[in-house]
Amino acid sequence: MLLSVLQEKEAGGFVVIQDTASYSGRQLLKYYINCAIKSEEIVHVLGFEVPEQEIRKGLDRNYVHLFHFHNAYSDPLGWTKQSSFRVKHFTTPHIIQLVNKTQNAKATILVIDSLSWVLRHHNPAVICQELQKLKREGSIRMTFGLLHKDLHQQGIVGSICHLASTVISVAPLDIVDSAVAKTTQRKKSGKVMQEDNFFSIKDDLILSIQNKPSQSGHVKADLDTNEGDPASNLTFNLRLSEAEREAKEKVALPFVFSQEKKSALLRPSQSSGQIMYEPDASDDFDEEDPDDDLDV
Repeated sequence: MLLSVLQEKEAGGFVVIQDTASYSGRQLLKYYINCAIKSEEIVHVLGFEVPEQEIRKGLDRNYVHLFHFHNAYSDPLGWTKQSSFRVKHFTTPHIIQLVNKTQNAKATILVIDSLSWVLRHHNPAVICQELQKLKREGSIRMTFGLLHKDLHQQGIVGSICHLASTVISVAPLDIVDSAVAKTTQRKKSGKVMQEDNFFSIKDDLILSIQNKPSQSGHVKADLDTNEGDPASNLTFNLRLSEAEREAKEKVALPFVFSQEKKSALLRPSQSSGQIMYEPDASDDFDEEDPDDDLDV
């Protein structure tokens, strides 16, 4: 699944690469940029965190004419007015205007490096709205965004990932130059697919999928699935031992009838029931006027 991300046929795909301080996802992002230009697709990069030279390093030189870098790194907030792109320019009309300057029959790939920089200087709700608009733009086939999830609150990360068609969470392994990617892909039909891949990326941006490492090379606790046991510090036990589980399974539930009780309830009765009422001295009942006691 990690190798087939760019092969997604549905238009308006949005791919989020989640990383942390312990492992950067930028090398994986550059791998997808290199694959896109080698497929002769035009790539537009909104660069906030690193200079253009660092993004270009390792890209295939035969296809760099398809690579377009919009510099927001030099002056992202517009203090010196030296950058061609700034945080305030992160709007759908402005981005589409940049993309349409490149004449090409095919839809382009948009790369945001990084979404975290934009989210730190913009209203997250506004960014979600702009990303949703970009998904509907026909001139952009797919959008990639790098997201440093340890810089944001969980709700913001969840909102961004909810918009994505593919979320790739990367984390390091104890093995040198190796990492694990947990990929979650959502189709428009509602189908969700997940896959874990152990991989490494060389300086020339060649990605190698590896076999599952042995016990000595375990994943560091960076993925959501390994974030710690929420029940570990409780004053009571939420788990059952084998003996407790067996005893629980033997207990008859109050709403489950035994076979004997079912038979007794379903067996027809030989006599019919009858309600008998005997009025007492306090009852004031007039057979000729049953409503005499009512104030009408």
